[in-house]
This record gives sequence, C-alpha cells and structure tokens, in this order.
Amino acid sequence: MHSLSFSLVCVRVQLLLSVALVVSLSPAPASAAPPNVLLIVSDDQGYNDLGILGNGIITPALDRLAAEGTRLTNFYVAWPACTPSRAALLTGRYPQRNGIYDMIRNEAPDYGHKYSTAEYAVTFERIGGMDLREIMIPRMLATADYKSAIFGKWDLGSLQRFLPTARGFDRFYGFVNTGIDYYTHERYGVASMYRGLRPTDEDKGTYCTYLFERESLDFLESHAGENPFFLYVAFNAPHNSSALQPEIRSSVQAPEEFKQMYPAVERELRDGEKYGEPAKLVTPEARRRDYRAAVTCMDASIGKMIQLLEEKELLDNTIVIFFSDNGGSGGADNSPLRGRKGQTWEGGIRVPCLVRWPAGEIPAGAVNDAFLTSLEVFPSLASATGALTRSDVMLDGFDWWSTLRGKTDSPRSEMFWKRRDSIGARVGKWKWVKMGDALGGLFNLESDPGESNDLSSEKPEVLKMVQGRYANWLAEMAATAPRGPFRDF
Repeated sequence: MHSLSFSLVCVRVQLLLSVALVVSLSPAPASAAPPNVLLIVSDDQGYNDLGILGNGIITPALDRLAAEGTRLTNFYVAWPACTPSRAALLTGRYPQRNGIYDMIRNEAPDYGHKYSTAEYAVTFERIGGMDLREIMIPRMLATADYKSAIFGKWDLGSLQRFLPTARGFDRFYGFVNTGIDYYTHERYGVASMYRGLRPTDEDKGTYCTYLFERESLDFLESHAGENPFFLYVAFNAPHNSSALQPEIRSSVQAPEEFKQMYPAVERELRDGEKYGEPAKLVTPEARRRDYRAAVTCMDASIGKMIQLLEEKELLDNTIVIFFSDNGGSGGADNSPLRGRKGQTWEGGIRVPCLVRWPAGEIPAGAVNDAFLTSLEVFPSLASATGALTRSDVMLDGFDWWSTLRGKTDSPRSEMFWKRRDSIGARVGKWKWVKMGDALGGLFNLESDPGESNDLSSEKPEVLKMVQGRYANWLAEMAATAPRGPFRDF
C-alpha cells in the first residue's frame, strides 16, 4: 500500500509539473499582425546534414534560415521514427499519451508481399488512425482565425475521418501513409496520394517534392494579406523510396539535375539479396549521392517558399520552423551522434532544428544548445498567436520563446522515449539507454554526446535516479486517459 501511494503521489507531482509548464506561457512581443507559421519537416534527415556544418551537402535555403535565425543543437523529437513523432508534434503530447506510440504500417511488404486492393482495404495501415478526441495544431489555431494547410506526408490515418481536412486543416494534398515511390506515388504498389478526402492520381509521374512545392506556393499566394496562416510542409525527402523493386527501395529517388550537383559514383548497383532472393541493390556510394540530391532538391523548394514570403513582405513576421521527424537513415550523416532512425541512441531522436522569426526577437545567426523538443511547438504556437488551448487537455511541452531569445534557461529537465523494448531517458545531462537486452548504458551527454563511455558501473546512484524518473513517467502515461489505436481499454 505504501509503495502504491508513493507511486500515485509521483504521478500527481508529474501532472502538476506538466500543467505548470503549459500555463506559464509567455506572450510574444506585440506586432502589427499575428504571425504566420511555416512549419517544415523533413523525413529521416541526419543531424549533421546541413550545409553550414561543412559535411559537403548543399542546402543554401536551410543555411539562410540558420544565418537569419537560431540553430538548435540540443533538440529532440518524441519518437525515433515517423508516425509517433508526427503525432506528438501535432498534439504537443507524448506518443504514450495521445495513443500513437507505434507505426501505422503493414509489415508484409518487408518480405516482398504486394497487397491486392481488397486485401489492403482491411489492413492496419488502411484502418488505423489517430484517436478522434485528440486536438491538433490547426484546430487550436482556428480559435485565432488561422487558415491551415498540409502538403506532403500525413501518416496519421487514411480513412476519411482521420484525414487532415477532418482534423482541422483547410487544405490537404499529399500521401496518407508512411512512405511512397517519389514518382508513382504508390506505397509498395498501393496508390497513396490524396487531395482533401479523396484519392487522386492526377499528378502520377511527377516527382513529389515538386508537387508539395507547387501546392505550398499556391497556398502562400492565395493567403497573402488575408487571414494569418499555418502551413505545414511535410516532405518525404530524404526517406528511402517505398517501392517493392529492390533497385528502387534500396535508395532515395532524386531528380537527375540534383544528382549531378554531386561527384559521380563509379557503380550504381551491386549484387545483393532482398526478400530472400538475389537482387540488384544500390551501392552505398550511390545511396549517399541520391540521399544528398533529395535533400538539395527539397532545399530548393524551401528556398522558393522563403523567397515568395519575402516578396509578399510577410517573411519577417512568419515563424519558420524546420526540423527532421527523426534521426537519419540510409545515406544520412548523424555524426557526432551514435545510432540512427529507429533507435533511442541520440542519433535516432536528436535532430537538426532551425527557427526564424525576427519580429519575435529570435536572434539571427545564433546557436542555442538548450534542451528542447518537438513537444514545445504546440504550446509555443499557442502563445505566439493568441490561440486558445483547452484546460482539460494535458500538454507535455512549454512555451520556448524566452529560451530562444536567450533570456531564460530551458524549463525542460527531462524527456523519455519508448519504442517497444527500446528505452531512452534523459534527466539533465544524464541519459540512460536500453536497446533490447544487448545494448545500453548510462551516459553524460555534456562530455560524451556520442554515447561512447558507459558510466553505469561508476555512477550506480545516478543510474538508479534516472531509471526511477523513467518509472514515474511510465506510471503517469499509464494513468492518463487512454487513447487508441494501441491502448487496451
């Protein structure tokens, strides 16, 4: 009984701390008009894959955002892969709280299986989706008369009731699941592109980054000078191509003009094995080139959006936020971090992030190493726009503007991740990792961001403390109001 009572007290304390973080929002400086919001999320981009970091990748638009805004070096997403990371971003709530704590995807294509139309219609990838009780950013911003659009990757359900325009967005053009072929717009042979609530093949054959650019520019043109807007551009670049053909699936598709911006490779394909059979696979050198070309193509589209906002004299009062949905994979460079997408090492959850907003007094050319996460985006946009949040909805983030202005330290002291049997827990400078039964340890991120020196045996009291904080978090998540599709209730 005493142990149970203590656990409940810990949960209540955690809840009170979370509430305090949410309600202590500091308003942004007054401006002539409410700020617009341009949120850009790339897919599987590496921590070190920005041109300004000097690794050879070409990203002039992102480099400009860094030069005119603030680069965050200690920024995390809430899950090491696509679906839960995006759900947490849009709700401001841990995946374990909003119900999306694993992928909405089918596993059979991993073994070369192509679904028939009838078979696919009843698979989890088709029928799964975010709980309808969850409130996302566009619905929150609508309380302040914002118009919202998403172009690109949705990944939170493909039935009509789960689609963006049923969840608060005014416009949607993009694909509904976790990855596609960049040209056919199919996921392992299944058509996946939608406009609004309906599937469409109107642009089949066109590289999808160009399509998301086209739709975004059209939205920006049509909303200049009208209602303030929230534009969420969710690129699938530089995610590997979701095609069954091994020679496509083993790399990232990219337009030839962007491939030619990088040194030529000697061999495009190599002999290998896929689906248990001999196959032609893209060589590591070609995959690295293709990955970089896809990032550079995406960057060119971002540059056109920035240019248009500048021409419309809207740029300086537009909050521009860019980050990757999780750590890099394939041809990505996550150095100096350990690990990659799908893992709770730093390389799976710590991502590049840029924030530009001169009218909001965000410093230009600054590098900010404050401990921040994607959970902060929802409450921070509420604060900046004057939009209303519901008092009965528990948020897990806080207003980050004072921290980005360099006026206060980050109020965040801890963050937790759970992907099946993989665990990550950061408390202050300490990080505990458990990757299944084989790998893990305790690390001091201040002196060892690459997680190379396990201090478990040297600091048993610290390990016990971090594990205790993780246990308290698990108890809080278990005590929260359950949400589908994974929770048993």
